[in-house]
Amino acid sequence: MTFGWCCSVCVIFVLVGLRVEEANGQFLRKVGRKQLAYWSILVDQSGHGNFTTIQSAIDAVPSQNMYWVSIMVKAGTYREKVKIPYDKPYIILKGEGKRRTFVEWDDHDNTSQSPTFVAMADNVVVKSMSFRNSYNNPINSKAIKPAVAAMVSGDKSYFLRVGFFGLQDTLWDDRGRHYYKLCTIQGAIDFIFGAGQSLFERCSISVIGGALDPGLPGFITAQGRTHSQDENGFVFIDSHVFGNGTTYLGRPWRSHARVLFYKTNFSNVIQPAGWDAWKFAPNESGITFAKYGNFGPGSDTSQRVSWTKKLDLETIQNMTSTKFIDTDGWLQKQPF
Repeated sequence: MTFGWCCSVCVIFVLVGLRVEEANGQFLRKVGRKQLAYWSILVDQSGHGNFTTIQSAIDAVPSQNMYWVSIMVKAGTYREKVKIPYDKPYIILKGEGKRRTFVEWDDHDNTSQSPTFVAMADNVVVKSMSFRNSYNNPINSKAIKPAVAAMVSGDKSYFLRVGFFGLQDTLWDDRGRHYYKLCTIQGAIDFIFGAGQSLFERCSISVIGGALDPGLPGFITAQGRTHSQDENGFVFIDSHVFGNGTTYLGRPWRSHARVLFYKTNFSNVIQPAGWDAWKFAPNESGITFAKYGNFGPGSDTSQRVSWTKKLDLETIQNMTSTKFIDTDGWLQKQPF
């Protein structure tokens, strides 16, 4: 443990006179109108920070942490697996740019074992960095395997200008409420999957279907909603779907999968049918695959499958508002 880290920990207990705001049970510093993390750590591979690896910085955060901790990660490629465990909420990971700060690993045995990045804790914020599972991405001659770049299982998680790069099962949006803004998600097969309740706003959905066998289409989503009353689902707003090869918008991982694309730009990579029922054909009645106001050469709905849902305007408005993931105001209380 470094001297700088010890000083940061001590500051928490001695700065009693500072103005502190409480939000969701955690503490923030208030500077003017801004709510900031209470203390910071610097990760720098060159040795000029508190730690040289991201995981060692996370490991140093106290268990059952109640204070927002900002872990600043200098530019570079970090060859490590990174995990934020259940008992370490209120962590901010901030890199120096989506194309400048990379975390890479190449596990591929199964979905649970393979993620490069795992966020189990509630109240996690990630900014300006990327996660890559490099087993199949960059594209190579290896057999295609499930190889997860990131798994998000905590509640109230926020990702801003974050990249997720893989080929199959890139982003495991496992469970909880999540907000992805200005993110890039790349892959070919089921590369956004899980049972999260998530909003993807102004995101770039990069399809690399050209890596698959000729004529074999990919799948962007594989959503895992199990029951009709479950609140989870994926909603894409003002996003852009582009790339190479061809792809379906999604196929259901579970019987009541729910996905909505709203005012999104579709390039010509989209399969005319739009969606695939996979193992749930011909019992598609529980599936909610929907669209509204999309545009671009791939937005033509004349050949779409007949069982897509036509949602009423009120449902669309509810699903495309931040209230879909935030009925208790957690987004407004984050230290952005």
